[in-house]
Amino acid sequence: MGAVTKRCGWAEGSALMIAYHDREWGVPLHNDRKLFEYMVLDGFQAGLSWAIILNKREGFREAFNNFEAEKIARYTTRRIERLLSDPKIIRNRQKITATVTNARAFLQVQEEFGSFATFIWQFVGGTPRHNSWKTMRQIPTRTKESDKMSGALQDRGFKFVGSTICYAFMQAAGMVNDHLVTCFRHAEVREPDKHDRSPRQSRC
Repeated sequence: MGAVTKRCGWAEGSALMIAYHDREWGVPLHNDRKLFEYMVLDGFQAGLSWAIILNKREGFREAFNNFEAEKIARYTTRRIERLLSDPKIIRNRQKITATVTNARAFLQVQEEFGSFATFIWQFVGGTPRHNSWKTMRQIPTRTKESDKMSGALQDRGFKFVGSTICYAFMQAAGMVNDHLVTCFRHAEVREPDKHDRSPRQSRC
C-alpha cells in the first residue's frame, strides 16, 4: 500500500472539499476577480458551513456573472429580486444586497490603488504569513491583521466583512498559510517551486 496522504481535518468531508483544499486553499492569490469571488463566498458563509457554500459555488458563479464586479455593481432592485428566487444560491436579502454594495466599493478600491490585490495584501506586508500549527485548535479565528483589514474595509463601505470573515478570506487567499504542518500542502504552499503539484497557474 502507498503512503496515506495527510490533509487538514476539515477537508476530508467530500471530494469537492478535498479538491478545494488540495488545489486552492492557502495558495497566494493576486487575481482581482478571484479575490472578489472569495470575498463574496466568505460573506455568504457567515452563519453557515463552508461545505454548503462550496456545493453551491457553480450556482453562485452563474447567478453573479462569474463574480465580475463591474457587472454586479450595476445590478438593479429587479435583479436582486430575481436572485432572491434563485435556488442555486443562498437566498438571503442582506447578503445579496451586500454583494452589490461590495462590488461598488471594490471598484473604488481598484481605482484608488490600481488593483484590489495591492490594497488587500498590505495587511500582511505583501508577503504570506506561514504558520506552523500542529492541531486545528491552535488556528485562530481572527488576528490583529484581520481586525485591521475588517476596519479598513468597513470604512470603505464594505458589508459582511467582520474580522472572522476577513481571516477566513486571508486563509483562502493564501495571505496566511494555515495548513497544519502534518498536511502535505503546508510545504507545497510554503515553497511551491519545489513541488510539481503547485496549482498556481490554475488560480488566474
